Amino acid sequence: MVIIDANQAIPNIPNAVVTSGTFDGVHFGHKKILKKIVKTAKKIQGKSVVLTFWPHPRFVLFPEEKTLKLLTTFEEKAELLEEVGIDYLIKVNFTKEFSQLSSENFIQKMLVDALKTNKLIIGYDHRFGKNRTGSFEYLKENSMRFGFEVEEIPRQDIDDVGVSSTKIRQALFHGEVDHAAELLGRRYSLTGTVVQGKRVGTELGFPTANIAVKEDFKLIPKDGSYAAKIQIGQVWHKAMVNIGVRPTVDGLNKVIEAHIFDFNEDIYSQTVKIEFVQFLREEKKFDSLEDLKSQLEKDKTSSLLLLKE
Repeated sequence: MVIIDANQAIPNIPNAVVTSGTFDGVHFGHKKILKKIVKTAKKIQGKSVVLTFWPHPRFVLFPEEKTLKLLTTFEEKAELLEEVGIDYLIKVNFTKEFSQLSSENFIQKMLVDALKTNKLIIGYDHRFGKNRTGSFEYLKENSMRFGFEVEEIPRQDIDDVGVSSTKIRQALFHGEVDHAAELLGRRYSLTGTVVQGKRVGTELGFPTANIAVKEDFKLIPKDGSYAAKIQIGQVWHKAMVNIGVRPTVDGLNKVIEAHIFDFNEDIYSQTVKIEFVQFLREEKKFDSLEDLKSQLEKDKTSSLLLLKE
């Protein structure tokens, strides 16, 4: 898949079959739509194109609002779109200035001039341009003038996408990572850098890798302990992960820390990927470090059983 910044020159894309959207999570519902784009493009010997806005429009239009959490970073989304078989991902830099562009200008500038769209496939509720005035009906009525065909994604498919996205977020907020995995079609993951911790885990016999996630908009599952897998380089390892403030230790700052089973290497500053397998328990304050250590032994046993399955 070729990723193109829309601010740069876009090469000629033969018979471009285009869709547009945020596609956050690239879950089962999205894949149904995306596979249709890929299939349609192949049928006319063309290329499948996804047009997406980054940063997310709500981050730009409502910067004071901090409630929106995304399932995927741009890099994660790009990787997942490539797996589906999309040929081109066009990244449109969303700014306040861009948000003032009329639907007519956007369609002409991006869909007609830049992409030379052969066919546009969008949902019934999709809107282009300032104040979201460029509706499907508007595009359908003007398709001959714009020079490309417009096809509507069925309402049921679009509604399924919205329902799935909401359910995935709710599941993760409740620690139900196994249910989120069913809806996503894969385990929920996050990527971060291993940073220096306080080494309390090492003293307890459970050394941990403290993982810092750069993107503050990335949805972090509910606080608690999880059975997980962690990718270091190209190798996957079994692990248990704790998310929270570690109330028995200090209870100050929220951390993501992973104890990797049968592993004893220096991985500071490395980028790692965590996949959440199963929620183990709520985070709690223990009466002593010995009680915490005893619980960690139980967590390890539970995790190894789950990860063996």
